[in-house]
Amino acid sequence: MTLPALDTPVDIVVIGAGQAGLSAAHHLRRRGFVPVAQAAAGDHTFVVLDQNAGPGGAWQHRWASLRMATVNGIHELPAAPVPPADPGSAARDVLPAYFADYERRFDLDVQRPVTVRRVSRADDDPQGRLLVETDHGGYAARDVINATGTWTRPYWPAYPGRERFLGRQLHVHDYVSAAEFAGKRVVIVGAGVSAVQLLDEISRVTDTFWVTRREPEWRSADFDTAARIAAIAGVEERVRAGEPVGSVISVTGMHWSPWARAADERGVLVRHPMFAAIEPHGVRMPDGTSEPADVILWATGFRAALDHLSPLRLRTPAGGIRVADGRSLDEPRLFLIGYGPSQSTVGANRAGRAAAAAIVAAQAAAQNLERQEMPA
Repeated sequence: MTLPALDTPVDIVVIGAGQAGLSAAHHLRRRGFVPVAQAAAGDHTFVVLDQNAGPGGAWQHRWASLRMATVNGIHELPAAPVPPADPGSAARDVLPAYFADYERRFDLDVQRPVTVRRVSRADDDPQGRLLVETDHGGYAARDVINATGTWTRPYWPAYPGRERFLGRQLHVHDYVSAAEFAGKRVVIVGAGVSAVQLLDEISRVTDTFWVTRREPEWRSADFDTAARIAAIAGVEERVRAGEPVGSVISVTGMHWSPWARAADERGVLVRHPMFAAIEPHGVRMPDGTSEPADVILWATGFRAALDHLSPLRLRTPAGGIRVADGRSLDEPRLFLIGYGPSQSTVGANRAGRAAAAAIVAAQAAAQNLERQEMPA
């Protein structure tokens, strides 16, 4: 990888090479943009920066027991169907290979491993450049498409006594397989898809105790494409107002996935209220009783990885960033995709296409304005 100069000019910087980032890069390619390292004079340019050592986005980090038959929310990248795969194959093997092939096929020239440290404004000109500083040089961009997802920011809620627990605590982010918990009592915290999937898996080898903050609202309909689209619409209003991004579950309720049905049929899908405190050898329940625990597995979700955007000062008092149609309302040169309503794989694809289209339209409008202002 050739290091760029500190402020290498480029039209578009795409940060992240997961589903959303690759979708955006593909649509930029289709609209005539070329990777900056391959550009000739006069070309419209882009660069994709990814902090991972290899292709695959967050899929390459998923636990080994997550199989193609049980993975939730796969959606094909634009113009490239997911190849047929053995349902028993590990998702972390199949999907990174699919992403790698996609990058090669469409010549996206992803730069990795590159960590973006900060994004800031070059000056006070609202039509000026955004500076993207990395651990491998920097870029001066007309627009930035942020597609950094959430995997690098697992959420650990604060609970009294957590630091005194003598057993093991881990987040879904660090889960490997159920086998390591055999013979240990595992408290599973959370009401999302991962919590239920791992409850089903771990309960096959040991005793589990499932807790959630709220009583799950089980919906009779399967979590199909229509349900995902409804979830996207439900989150959109919060994001437009600059509120923190809520979970899909908070909008849709719980759906009867295959692993939820399997756990229910075996009698282990038993929800308990959230514990009041953590003790050295277990958890204290709201009614004062104690539940022993050797392991606490926090399936409590993730937060958007946006710290590198802090210099732009876009956070609202509520803690979110105001976004509409994938674009920051307070910094129009910044697009946030795979964020809020586009956090699903379906939404990420659409947001990548929409961001590319909006950038092309804005550049065309600017060129028309320049022509109009030129003396006859």
